[in-house]
Amino acid sequence: MRTHSSFKRIRLSEILHPETAERFAAIGDYAQIHLYSLVLASQNIPHKIQRDKRGPFTLSVQQKNLQNALAQIVLYDQENPPSKETPPLAFRLSPLIVLIVPIIFTLFQFSSRGSRFYHTGISDAEKILAGDWWRPITALTLHGDAHHLVSNLISGYVVLNLLAFRLPLSRIAFPLVVASAIANFFVALSLQQNFRALGFSTFVFCALGALGAIEFRLMPRTFHGLLRRFAPLFSTLLLAVFLGIGEKSDILGHFYGFALGIFVGFLPRKKFLLWGRKPTPADFFLWILYFAIFLIAWFRAILLSL
Repeated sequence: MRTHSSFKRIRLSEILHPETAERFAAIGDYAQIHLYSLVLASQNIPHKIQRDKRGPFTLSVQQKNLQNALAQIVLYDQENPPSKETPPLAFRLSPLIVLIVPIIFTLFQFSSRGSRFYHTGISDAEKILAGDWWRPITALTLHGDAHHLVSNLISGYVVLNLLAFRLPLSRIAFPLVVASAIANFFVALSLQQNFRALGFSTFVFCALGALGAIEFRLMPRTFHGLLRRFAPLFSTLLLAVFLGIGEKSDILGHFYGFALGIFVGFLPRKKFLLWGRKPTPADFFLWILYFAIFLIAWFRAILLSL
């Protein structure tokens, strides 16, 4: 993740607010500004957190409290120096929220009561083209066996955990489902007959494509040369080839999923990827959309199976 300038690295002439000299503003992502806000609040120093027009968040303090605020921030930075070691990737819970869908539906599929819905939910090219619109969605939640499920969960968690470092998964989970369903439809449209597929891997490859596109967008413009500039896309593409080729793999579905995932990676606004964004009630609504698309598709499938 990109790091940002702290107070002790900013000269006095640089921290004067451009509109008025009565206050100063420090720029950073939400996590950094929130941390500095806690430092100032602990010393009862009045301040405000605002969104700057350039994208990041702004921490503003009145001129009369300037020296005290700077002193407290500098003291905090001295007592909490940044670690020189690269920390391990944090264990995040948000990927598990995404993966709970294939877990629940696959366990239900493996039970005696759920096995009869297998033929209703699997991605069947002929039936999709005949009007079974729900199959590209329901097929994402079905798996051939426990090994198939576990492999998709492990690879899915790794990719989604990396993706969660760039933006909340609530804001990209629903577009990834839509893109994955479109990928399954494209497979049916390409092969048209005698083809069946199932599994969450199409979603995983879609998320991998989105990750590559996001990292590509965040590459510093100072990097010269196409190979270095496109390194994130090349890296994720090679990983997709490594993971997506197998005896029973839906190679075409993986290809379409990865390609459509690249388009999904260009949907979030770049400034939110750089600076972060405070969670809002809309995130809860977006999670509802993610679960709802599966529930609606399966509700239609179950009605036909009764």
